[in-house]
Amino acid sequence: MKKYINLLAIALVAALAFTSCDVETKEAPGGTAVEKMAGNWDVNITGVDDAGNEVVDFGEATIYTYNTVDNSASKMWLDDQDTFWAFKFKVDVNYDQRSFSCAKTDYDAAGTGTAVVTDGKVLEGKATNLHGMPNDSIVFYVDFDDAAEFYEAYGFSKFKVSGQRHTGFYE
Repeated sequence: MKKYINLLAIALVAALAFTSCDVETKEAPGGTAVEKMAGNWDVNITGVDDAGNEVVDFGEATIYTYNTVDNSASKMWLDDQDTFWAFKFKVDVNYDQRSFSCAKTDYDAAGTGTAVVTDGKVLEGKATNLHGMPNDSIVFYVDFDDAAEFYEAYGFSKFKVSGQRHTGFYE
C-alpha cells in the first residue's frame, strides 16, 4: 500500500510540475495605454475667478485617473470617488503631451449635472514631496453647471484642482 501511495504522490508532483509551466498568453507584460497619466492623486481644490486668481480654498481631496475598459490611449477616467463633487467621467487625452480635457459631459451616473474640464495636464517630475524627492503633478480646471449659486456665493467661476501623485509613503 505504501508503494502505491508513493507512486501516486510522484505522479501528482510530476503532473503539477508540467502543468505549472504552461504559457497562458503570448502578450508581453506591461502597463496600460495611459500608464504615465494614471494614478491616485492628492489634490487641493480652489475656486478661481475669471482673471485666474485663486479666491477660496476648499481643501484637499483624493482623485483617481485610470484607463478605460478598452485601454484607449485617447481616453481615461477622472474620478473623485465621492471625495469632492461626486464626479466620474471620461476625458479626452493627448498622451504624448500628457494633457486632457472634456467638452460638456454628464459627470455622474444619474445624469444630474454636466461638467467641462479644461487645461488638464500631468507634469512628470515637477512636484516635490515632503522628503524633497521629485514627483508627478496634476492640474486641471473644472466647471460644474449645477454650481452657479455656489460660484456666485463665493465669487469665483470654476474650480482649480492641483496636486501630486500619491506616493504610498507616510508624509
